[in-house]
Amino acid sequence: MSGLPVVIVGGLHADARRAAVERLLADVPGSVVLHHDLATAAAGTVVRTVRDAGGVVAAGETPLVNDCACCALREDLVPELVRLRDAGGTRLAVVELWDSVEPKAMAEVITSGGLTVTGVITAVDPALVLPYLGNGDDLADGGLAAAATDQRTVADTFARQLEYAPVLAVADSPEADDEDRELLRQLHPTARQVPIGPGDPVSAPSALAREALAGFDVEAAAAAQHPACALLPAEADAHGVSTLVWRRRRPFHPERLYAALEDLTCAAARSRGRFWLADKPDTLLHWDAAGGALCVEGAGPWLAALPDAAWEMVPPVRRAAAALDWHPEHGDRCQHLVFTSPGLDRDGLLHLLESCLLTDAEYAAGRDAWRHLPHAFDTLLEV
Repeated sequence: MSGLPVVIVGGLHADARRAAVERLLADVPGSVVLHHDLATAAAGTVVRTVRDAGGVVAAGETPLVNDCACCALREDLVPELVRLRDAGGTRLAVVELWDSVEPKAMAEVITSGGLTVTGVITAVDPALVLPYLGNGDDLADGGLAAAATDQRTVADTFARQLEYAPVLAVADSPEADDEDRELLRQLHPTARQVPIGPGDPVSAPSALAREALAGFDVEAAAAAQHPACALLPAEADAHGVSTLVWRRRRPFHPERLYAALEDLTCAAARSRGRFWLADKPDTLLHWDAAGGALCVEGAGPWLAALPDAAWEMVPPVRRAAAALDWHPEHGDRCQHLVFTSPGLDRDGLLHLLESCLLTDAEYAAGRDAWRHLPHAFDTLLEV
């Protein structure tokens, strides 16, 4: 143990994030908040503040590193936390991330610096979940880019912030309705939700503090995000929101799937998972869509494509996940895609997905024939 518990609080919903931070300051005596404001990056610096329940106790600036505000944050964060630890008297260090900073990278930086992350919390306003998931604008357009080369969008950044954190601090939003709350639940069904706001029950403040100190496994969190073994949402249908889980063994026809990408991407507010193409049977492909935009990328080989000797190099969690769903012919190769959205056209989506698979005749032709199918994804995958 580092001697200083560190909790990360992030999220693009700035008002909700600040409310969560204020709650922790009020609930945990001796806690301090460390925040790096990347909004000043255009001027060449990042402003750092340290405050407690009484206000700002220290402030400073750190220069950009390689013209990147996030790089400056990485360089400055651990030394500041070490300084707080060595000074003593701090019971909890709350790292409040700037709007578009993602918690995964910061949790790994803090842990690699010899400190202990005891919690990761993303603050959310339920009324803003669908608008943010549907926002395909570049972060740069809203002044939220962390570097000149930052090409992320609002939607994909928000999705990663939401899905990485095991705890969601949920704002008491009068604009939120049952559909909004159900969408949040279906997007991250395993998250522990803690309400924050003036209408909280008496137990809620201590609940957030307990979650901040509950413990966090950085390696397990990374594994849970890897497309090969990610724990994806289950089937659900409530309050006008549906989650469709589609699993098949047969590979996709690359040309037909490519032609359907736009319709599939726009079919749901959020979709993700793993899949395989007949012409690339050894490559595990990652599907990640939000805001009307799709990212498809290779995530390494399927385990079935590896020689036995290479299995020792694979993390145990992935070997276990593959073993639970092993097919005698295809091994761990599979289609596992999940679509979550209000007003989801389940029947239309199912029909479209099924039409992209190999037909019986194409499947019977075998793998040698599959490899000669049109390589429609080569440009997208930059092969």
